[in-house]
Amino acid sequence: MNTRSNSVSEPARDLNMNDSRVITPAGISAIQRLYWSVRRELWEYRSIYIAPLAASALFLIGFLIGTIRLPGKMRAAMALDPIQQHKMIEQPFSFASGLIMAIGFVVAIFYSLDALHGERRDRSILFWKSLPVSDLTTVLSKASIPIVVIPLLTFAITLALQWIMLVLSTAVLLGNRASIGTLWTQLSWFQMSMALLYHLVAIHALWYAPIWSWLLLVSGWARRAAFLWAFLPILAVGVVEKIAFNTSHFAALLKYRMGDSVAGLAYTEGIVSMDPLMHLTPGKFLLTPGLWVGLAVAALFLFAAARLRRYRGPI
Repeated sequence: MNTRSNSVSEPARDLNMNDSRVITPAGISAIQRLYWSVRRELWEYRSIYIAPLAASALFLIGFLIGTIRLPGKMRAAMALDPIQQHKMIEQPFSFASGLIMAIGFVVAIFYSLDALHGERRDRSILFWKSLPVSDLTTVLSKASIPIVVIPLLTFAITLALQWIMLVLSTAVLLGNRASIGTLWTQLSWFQMSMALLYHLVAIHALWYAPIWSWLLLVSGWARRAAFLWAFLPILAVGVVEKIAFNTSHFAALLKYRMGDSVAGLAYTEGIVSMDPLMHLTPGKFLLTPGLWVGLAVAALFLFAAARLRRYRGPI
């Protein structure tokens, strides 16, 4: 019996020594964990892409009906100077991009407020914490949705929508080559797309990063009414400052982060040009102290959200 046992164990020992892959499972890198965590968010929150797609479909239906008046509109545009032609032809395309960006902004707000709160409410946090994924990786994957995924989805959907609009407009104007030539030369579709990508990366991703991080922090902290807890403290700080010191520095800070002044950091106003790329000032934007202070604050909020998730249980 001992001889047989030894004869069986020897090959097994040799196999274990010679081929470590038999007993050593392949490790999963941090990047892979983050990737699959982002995939999980897309699986669970389908409104991230369904909402902008639905808005695009509705807009496309309206645009298709409006192409009935397109030949007359193009004849009127050809009687104008080039700058006015450019504004008239570009208007529906700019409106389309503005609509999809607004939908993406609203989706990002509601997603951020529900990202950590929802898993505590439905008690799925107990399952997700059992997986070999750290709280920091989970929070970073959720933060990547409003900071990375939604801006890129907005760009891709807008690009596809504007291309379909351009093809439909060309098909409607097939009987008039002059109108088609005016449409393609005055639209600057490629430059407009690059300007849109710059706006989404600079403003919606980088500049608004502390906003998304704050909403995620509130989502991980609040037991209920996360929307109120996200905005009422901000309002309270402004009111207390005004009553106590008769100043409005906090309101000015919010206006600086959310108001029209941000456009002056990323764009140069006053230039009359049909090329949207002429208005972009990425160097000035990247050298703005407010950008890097905001990113540092966003990092602190995300770190705090990860710590909260470690100790917060189901609601």
